[in-house]
Amino acid sequence: MVFGRSDRRIRPAAPPVALKVLVAGGFGVGKTTLVGSVSEIQPLRTEELLTEAGRPVDDTFGVEAKRTTTVAMDFGRITLREDLVLYLFGTPGQDRFWFLWDELAQGALGAVVLADTRRLADCFAAVDYFERRGIAFTLAVNCFDGAARHSEEAVRDALDLDPEVPVIMCDARDRESVKEVLVSVVEHALASGITRSPAAV
Repeated sequence: MVFGRSDRRIRPAAPPVALKVLVAGGFGVGKTTLVGSVSEIQPLRTEELLTEAGRPVDDTFGVEAKRTTTVAMDFGRITLREDLVLYLFGTPGQDRFWFLWDELAQGALGAVVLADTRRLADCFAAVDYFERRGIAFTLAVNCFDGAARHSEEAVRDALDLDPEVPVIMCDARDRESVKEVLVSVVEHALASGITRSPAAV
């Protein structure tokens, strides 16, 4: 005690831990929508209009109203807790942009693989990518209006997922639904012991 004051210094609060999470899946599955619905900042989007030249390779079955596509990445941020911030990186869905995935995956804690049951085969590539690289992921089924509903077990069997991979039904337009998916990714990654250094973003 000096001059009646405590010599204890107030320590500044520790900065929040920043973790990187990828959002992957097939073309038109809702990745841009998911990032935008939950981001607390104006999301960065790299969308371009679909063109006639791309029509032969961009299969719009089931998403005929889609007019744009991501050509690099989507980026957003969400604070899950006072001490935990997630940086979200949405990957492009078409095959011709997969060369970007390796760069985006650097330093990722885990991933969301977004699926559409009308085009379930479109997420095989993302599932295979994360399995091969040992990156923990949650399979989130985006429940589109008018699409048939399937049980988590049926989706798991169709994709031949390991038993420990979480499968969650979600609405990519709904913030609370997306938050549940992101919490699942973090919990699954930590439980799997597949942790990395906080991402440099």
